[in-house]
Amino acid sequence: MSTDTATTEQPGLIESGRHPVNIGHLVMGLAFLGMVGVWALIQGNVVQGHDIRWLLPMPWVLAGIAGLLATTLTSGRHASRQTGWVGLPEPADTHAPPTDSDDNTDTTQEIR
Repeated sequence: MSTDTATTEQPGLIESGRHPVNIGHLVMGLAFLGMVGVWALIQGNVVQGHDIRWLLPMPWVLAGIAGLLATTLTSGRHASRQTGWVGLPEPADTHAPPTDSDDNTDTTQEIR
């Protein structure tokens, strides 16, 4: 017995087949790689003196720009937006609102 995974609906799966990107992880990963690159440039004596002052904030700026771009470019493609802790769904409300079937009076007023 085989199942066709393309036709079964799975929650959170985007139609293009790509999984959602965690933008926070993307930004921090790019910032970390940038810091490693800056460290390598400084240790290799490629950058010296006053150039270091302008080079140190560049990983943060570039990672922030990448995060903004990722946010704006992927905001329309998300199947569902997840906020906060993603865990088990909350139980449905089992208490139905009380119905007053005995009161048939119309409480609406006409606006003139």
